Amino acid sequence: MLKLAPGEVTLETLERIWREESPVMLDDGARERIAASAQRVERAASGSEAVYGVNTGFGKLASIRIAAEDTETLQRNLILSHCSGVGPDTPRAVKRLMMALKLISLGRGASGVRPETADLLEAMLAQGVTPVIPAQGSVGASGDLAPLAHMAAVMMGEGEAEWNGAILPGGEALEKAGLTPVILGPKEGLALINGTQFSTAHALAGLFNAWHAAQTSLLSAAMSIDAAMASTAPLIDEIHQLRGHPGQISAAATMRDLLEGSEIREAHRDDDPRVQDPYCMRCQPQVVGAAMDLLVQAGQTLRREANAATDNPLILTSEDRIVSGGNFHAEPVAFAADMIALALAEIGSISQRRIALLVDPTLSFDLPPFLAADPGLNSGMMIAEVTSAALMSENKHLANPCSTDSTPTSANQEDHVSMAAHGARRLGPMADNLFNILGIEIFCAIEGARFREPLRTSPALIRVCERFHKDIAALTEDRFLAPSLESAARLAEGHELLDASRIAFPAIEENIRD
Repeated sequence: MLKLAPGEVTLETLERIWREESPVMLDDGARERIAASAQRVERAASGSEAVYGVNTGFGKLASIRIAAEDTETLQRNLILSHCSGVGPDTPRAVKRLMMALKLISLGRGASGVRPETADLLEAMLAQGVTPVIPAQGSVGASGDLAPLAHMAAVMMGEGEAEWNGAILPGGEALEKAGLTPVILGPKEGLALINGTQFSTAHALAGLFNAWHAAQTSLLSAAMSIDAAMASTAPLIDEIHQLRGHPGQISAAATMRDLLEGSEIREAHRDDDPRVQDPYCMRCQPQVVGAAMDLLVQAGQTLRREANAATDNPLILTSEDRIVSGGNFHAEPVAFAADMIALALAEIGSISQRRIALLVDPTLSFDLPPFLAADPGLNSGMMIAEVTSAALMSENKHLANPCSTDSTPTSANQEDHVSMAAHGARRLGPMADNLFNILGIEIFCAIEGARFREPLRTSPALIRVCERFHKDIAALTEDRFLAPSLESAARLAEGHELLDASRIAFPAIEENIRD
């Protein structure tokens, strides 16, 4: 059970929620703040002053007053009408992270929900009640209204949810889990659907995938350098210290560690016929290091957003006021998602160029064409390289910015929107593409190193090759290749190869400075 202290939750904790589906609970201080803000909303609901979302309509209908006896119906209608999402269901891990983010936001004590409403969200996570949430329908402003409404509907006993592997009506899922639906009180429906948690959860998943891909690309690049008998001189620390970018310095250091003790490197250290290698071999620290720096910046933004109160209006308990603002606008998340997309695209772009180099006999320094045993009879990795090029190109298109788009909605009341939701959603497919590219590079590099025998790569990379070959046989002749490529992608996506190296890879959290 992970204890959450809103305002202080780390990226490491959020990644555990996403990867491990860890149950969570709010700390005691959060519960006190939630109760205090609920009391302030209760006073407003029984008063005569118009308070947005408490006793008024929503959006363009904010000028319409709602009678006290209708406030319960108001919140229920809000949720049901906003359950307007379409498209495929959101991945389960992302939905659970979204629910945890909403819990953190409510725990700031500025949303006005009752403690029992937050308790139900916490219990749904603990009992595995996961709402069905269509992936499309949010423009990332006024909150992720449609996706969060589908979550809130299940809390009311409506909609659909997954429990114990089955999709059930929301009320039935709660009942089977031993939970009771809530009847939403004043402002509670609005508090649940206002906010950026859907966009932020997707962006965080993209961030975690991108950082792991950056780590894996340092491994794949080191393997390619040895396979191609490229120079390691560009990894000398002083080169990178003279420029000063932290990601570049860290990337080069990790690659030096990975290549330490390579017989292949020592065999051509003093008589290398090439003055300079192509950029894809020489500039990995500069390119992926820059991507890592970009991801650190995005991580800082998303960590703040994960700990933020982002609904509207907010209860300012220190001033005893309920104030309308714009924290629901997901522009920071949209910018972060665009940055992550750029990093994913560039990590894949330079990796693909190394694949192209390894299979090209004019560039690969005495490796056989397409890394094929008996070339001509065998095609080797010829079309695997083409696949990597297709995926690289697709990611380039997907990396075009989403944050620069906007369209007016809600009768021009919401006239500038962030597009954070689909900006963040695209990161999942981009990461899938990238892990396929990296898997192909690792496969090619291992095949290339095999042609250098009896010279051997470094001890760290030998361990990586051994782990790889537990799942994927060497390419001694052409075979039905797709299953091997799929396995290579899964190894790139997982931690087995990094762990096998026994090298310490940089962690994103340790690079973030508030």
